Amino acid sequence: MEKLNDIALEHIAQYFQALSEPTRLKILHSLQDGERNVSELTELSGCTQANVSKHLSLLAKIGLVKRESRGTSVYYNIADPSIYTLCELVCGQIGSRLADEAPLRAMLLSSLDKFNT
Repeated sequence: MEKLNDIALEHIAQYFQALSEPTRLKILHSLQDGERNVSELTELSGCTQANVSKHLSLLAKIGLVKRESRGTSVYYNIADPSIYTLCELVCGQIGSRLADEAPLRAMLLSSLDKFNT
């Protein structure tokens, strides 16, 4: 990161804050295969329509999704496809960390089992 002023840092923080909520990540994942309307996203996320609409509003404000009205329906799609590159990077990092921790977890669970018996 180059030297960023406070305004730029605030925008970056808001961007990452938008990604910090699991439901919003689920919505972004659902949009990876193409546009969807609110009803479809509600069904896929398992959340209420009001909750999905609230999350979509924030994602649109940040510039991650865009909306298009067609008749009585509103369709959402990804405005910034580079979000998936970022998500793949983060998921890969987390996957590596979990894989590294797996032997330690197995050893701890084995020790706990021996302690409880």
